[in-house]
Amino acid sequence: MSASASTSTRTRTTGAAYARTAVGRGPALLLAHGAGGSVDANFGPVLPALAAAHRAVAVDYPGSGETPRAKAPLTLDTLADELIAAADAEGADTFALAGYSLGSAVAVRAAARHPSRVKALILTAPFARPDTRTTLAAQIWHHLASSRDRDKLARFVLPLALSPQALDSLSPEQLAGTLRGTAESAPEGTADHVDLVIRTDVRADLAAITAPTLVITTTRDQLVPPALQREVAAGIKGARVAEIATGHLPFAEDPARWQRLITDFLAETETGVQTGPGSRPAE
Repeated sequence: MSASASTSTRTRTTGAAYARTAVGRGPALLLAHGAGGSVDANFGPVLPALAAAHRAVAVDYPGSGETPRAKAPLTLDTLADELIAAADAEGADTFALAGYSLGSAVAVRAAARHPSRVKALILTAPFARPDTRTTLAAQIWHHLASSRDRDKLARFVLPLALSPQALDSLSPEQLAGTLRGTAESAPEGTADHVDLVIRTDVRADLAAITAPTLVITTTRDQLVPPALQREVAAGIKGARVAEIATGHLPFAEDPARWQRLITDFLAETETGVQTGPGSRPAE
């Protein structure tokens, strides 16, 4: 699905602030990407569909996209503030907010700090804090990203990023190409992003969320266990849960279903009419 000519104009702003992407027309939708990703890498496959009915606004974290690498450790507060600043620059007083992976913690922090502005919250592959397994994996990820051995980095990250089913479906040639692409596309700031993953803890923010919330759990995730994702839903009053049978990269394994879950929930929160049976209340 592609945006019409009237909604597909894309602006990218660079300079002292974070690089900002704004595309489409309609109600504002803020997007927060994941660690080792970017706006294009994480939301690119679904961005045209999102922009068909919304003004999608996002920023690239330091060291990804066109944003220079930071000179100090990243914080959730800074990333959340930069995302809100992008909304302000686009004239969006209120907005929906969608976060993916580390971006889910950024979105939670922003929603907890600006409850009157957030009309809907969508969290995909979220975590409020890394558990021991995820922390250990992130520590190795951080070490390899810091070493700049991109081949080893790709060989470590890919089995965590893709579901076992998706990984096993690759031919030897496809696997080699995917490893090469993963190595070549790793942002300069990956180690900084992963350092923040290790330090993330937004458990105290969850109770402050007042916006209608959808948690999309990636049920075959090898990086953020589904149980850890369900903890996020359990901590937000009234949160609903939808499942997608992918690894940590729904935009790579099943972008069509991921897009439908997002757009259906947005349509429901905007109109009050349920558009599909794809989600249920958190237990």
